[in-house]
Amino acid sequence: MAAPRRTPGLSGLTRSPITTAQYASHGSALRTSHLSSLQTQLSVFQQLLHQFSITHAKEIRSNPSFRAEFARMCNAIGVDPLVISGGSLKKPAGKESGSWSQMLSGGSAGSVNDFYYELAVRVVEVCKATRAENGGMMAVPEIAQRVQKGRGIGGGMEVSEDDVLRAVQSLEPLASGYTVMRLGSKQMVRSVPKELNTDQAVVLEAVQVIGYVTVTMLQLNLRWGRARAMAVIDDLVAGSLVWVDTQGEEVEFWTPTFIRESAV
Repeated sequence: MAAPRRTPGLSGLTRSPITTAQYASHGSALRTSHLSSLQTQLSVFQQLLHQFSITHAKEIRSNPSFRAEFARMCNAIGVDPLVISGGSLKKPAGKESGSWSQMLSGGSAGSVNDFYYELAVRVVEVCKATRAENGGMMAVPEIAQRVQKGRGIGGGMEVSEDDVLRAVQSLEPLASGYTVMRLGSKQMVRSVPKELNTDQAVVLEAVQVIGYVTVTMLQLNLRWGRARAMAVIDDLVAGSLVWVDTQGEEVEFWTPTFIRESAV
């Protein structure tokens, strides 16, 4: 026969809250110790990354791949040299940047910021110059190509699509209306504050597939009525987002980006 189960005595009842408090205190001490250790490691890594940016400033400016990896390292530890706030760099919410605003805004390391600021200016110039052609919607690869063919950026530096995306990102705090959006498989920079409605976005995405659409294609593939298809097309034509070609059996509506890519 099993022995009767013993009930806890008074000493056990009084010892339980004490043990719980000790566990809580020990857990708090461990968290504080780990946090301090992580902060120390992060500080050391930031200093090493800062020194790296000074030593390899030339490579960062001249090599797009090298520059992209450096920017990713910065973002990984909460250093974002692209976000401007009141003329100084702003750290991402919840991340510590310490003196990185000063580190990356002057001297050799400042060349990273200077590159993206100069590139952002050129992106704006290109988008404004072509707005009448494309209605303020331009593919990222096309912007990169036009910037490289224009006057030199930071001494004739090669520009990548990743650079263009980061430059556009730097414009966001200025509320300039420049944003990146995806249409199908392509990333486009929109330089006008006008938002696309659902129907317009669907048509523009369809245009990316073969370069053009017709009213009949929209009716057959999207099961739209002719009035709806014509209304969307008319809005896109009015905004210069598509071009009209009347040479075929049916009027075709082409994307400017596809026409230019085909001509290269």
